Amino acid sequence: MVSYRAVIHVLSALLIFLGISLVAPTLIAFFFKEGDFNAFLVTVAVAWVVGILGFLTTRAETELRPKDGFLIVSAGWLLFALVGALPFKISGFIPSYTDAFFETMSGFTTTGASILTDIEALPHGLLFWRSLTHWLGGMGIILLSLAILPLLGVGGMQLFKAEVPGPAPDRLTPRIKSTAKLLWGVYAVISLAETLLLKLAGMTWFDAFCHTFGTMATGGFSTKNASIGHYNSAFIHYIVMFFMVLAGINFALHYRALRGKPLVYLKDRETTFFAGIIALAVLLIGVDVWRVTGHHISTTLQQTLFQVVSILTTTGYVTADYEKWSKLSQVILYFLMFFGGCAGSTGGGIKIMRTLILLKLGINEIKRLIHPQAILTVRLGNMVIPREIAGNIGSFFLLHIGLTAFGVLFMSALGLDFETAFASVAANINNIGPGLGAVGPTDHYAHVPVVGKWFLCFLMLAGRLEIFTVLVLFTVSFWKK
Repeated sequence: MVSYRAVIHVLSALLIFLGISLVAPTLIAFFFKEGDFNAFLVTVAVAWVVGILGFLTTRAETELRPKDGFLIVSAGWLLFALVGALPFKISGFIPSYTDAFFETMSGFTTTGASILTDIEALPHGLLFWRSLTHWLGGMGIILLSLAILPLLGVGGMQLFKAEVPGPAPDRLTPRIKSTAKLLWGVYAVISLAETLLLKLAGMTWFDAFCHTFGTMATGGFSTKNASIGHYNSAFIHYIVMFFMVLAGINFALHYRALRGKPLVYLKDRETTFFAGIIALAVLLIGVDVWRVTGHHISTTLQQTLFQVVSILTTTGYVTADYEKWSKLSQVILYFLMFFGGCAGSTGGGIKIMRTLILLKLGINEIKRLIHPQAILTVRLGNMVIPREIAGNIGSFFLLHIGLTAFGVLFMSALGLDFETAFASVAANINNIGPGLGAVGPTDHYAHVPVVGKWFLCFLMLAGRLEIFTVLVLFTVSFWKK
C-alpha cells in the first residue's frame, strides 16, 4: 500500500527545492526589469509556503517502499511542471496555462518541444528559467534531491531506481546519496567547462549558460529563434557537438575517466556502438546531402555531423533545416530518434544499450534455430546479461513501440497529417523536440490542439521516466493494499 504521508512529505521537500531553484531566474528578472519579476516572486512564494506547510504537517516513515518511489518520481516531475509553469502564465508572456505547462514539462523532461513563435521576445528571466529546467531535469530532480537533501536519504534507492535512465541504474558507491553527489559533481564540472568554452567562442555569459543547460541535459532549448544556427561559427557548433556527445554517454564512464582512466570509453561496448552509429549515419546522410545540395564537403560534414549528433543524443539543437534534405536522410534521422543516448546519460530514446542487447538476442535466436541444443548467453564485453534484464528490455521495447503507435493514431484523430502526427509522437516520447512536417526544425507546436498538447506532455513524461515508472500508476494492482 502507498504511504501517502511519506509521499506528501517528500513532495513537499521537492517543492521547497523548486522555490530555491527559482531564486536565480528571479534575480535575473530583477536585474533586467523586463516585466517578469513579480511573476517569479509569486511562484517562489507559492512553492515555499505550500512546501513548508506540507513538510511540517507530514512525517516521513522509516523506509520508502517501491510503490512510494514510483509515485513520488512521477508526481514530483508533474508537480515541478505544474508550479514551474506559473512564471510564464502569471507574467502574461505565455497567456495560456496549457501552453505554459507544455513549455515547462518540455523543459524538465529535456524534450525541447516549444509552443513559442518568437523565443527572443521572452525576457531574460523567463529564458533563463526555461533553460534551467533542462539542466535540473537532465540529471534528474530526484537524483539532485538525493545529493543535497539528507532527509531523502532514507529509502533513496527506491527513488533512484524509479528515475535514473537505462536498463539498470549504475551505482558508483554503496550509498545512494554519495552516488548522486558524484554524478551531479561530474555533471556540474563538464557543464562549467562547456560554459567557459562557449564564452571564449563569442557567446555572452547569459547565452553560454543557457546553451550549456540545453546541451548537457540534451534538451535543446535555445535563447535564439534560429537555435544554434543563429551563431555563424564553426567553433561554437563543434563545441556544442562535442558536449552533446559527452552528454549522450554514460556519466559513470565520465567519472571513471576523470579519475584517471580515459581508456574506459574504448573498453565500453555501448559507447563504441554509439560511436559506430554516429559514424555510419554521418557517412550515409553526408554523402546524400552532398549529392543533393552540392555544398562544400566541410560545410556538408559540419551540418550533417551536428544534426546526427543532435538527433541521436535527443538534444534537438538545429543548425540546418533538415526538412530540405532528401527523404533518405530524413528517414535515417527518424531511426536515430528511437536509438537515443546511452544508458546512464541524459539522453532519451530507447537507449543504445537496449538496442544492442535486442540485436544480440535476435542473433542468438537465429543461432538457436541452427543449433537447438546450444546454451546461448547475451554478453556485453565480459558481462553476462541476466534473463530478467533481457526480459525487461523486450517488454520495454514492446511498450515503447505500442505507445508510439497509439500516439500516432491519437494525434491523427485530432486532425494532424500522418507525417506530423508520427513526428510529433516520436519527437516527444523520445524527448527530442523538433520533428518533421508541421513540427519540423523551423516550426513549433503552437498549432497543436489543446488535447494534443496535454497528450504530448504525457508522452514526454513517460519517455523521460522510461515508461514503466509512469504506466505502473495506471494498473489496478498498484493502488491495492
